Amino acid sequence: MNAQRYTKRLIDFLIDKTKLYDRLRGQLNLRQEKALARMFREGLEGFKGGLSADNYLKITDTSKATATRDLQDLLEKGALRKIGEFKHTRYWLNVLTASTEH
Repeated sequence: MNAQRYTKRLIDFLIDKTKLYDRLRGQLNLRQEKALARMFREGLEGFKGGLSADNYLKITDTSKATATRDLQDLLEKGALRKIGEFKHTRYWLNVLTASTEH
């Protein structure tokens, strides 16, 4: 039964991924696309502990100011959700089938 539940969650995750990309088509810059693709590659479990601004900097090879603007834009567009504040801020894909409650 666990395998069936996992498969259902995976299918739902892939559908949510497609819906998110469809909704955001033409609205993302290349850095944002790269970061979202990297997050989706982590699958159902996502980044362990969530995506941090430092992770975003490493993935996109950009400045801190640009990373801050990009992440804020992704929040405003509903692509990500944010947990925590300041150094403890983490970002999660804003899909219904995320594996854990964040």
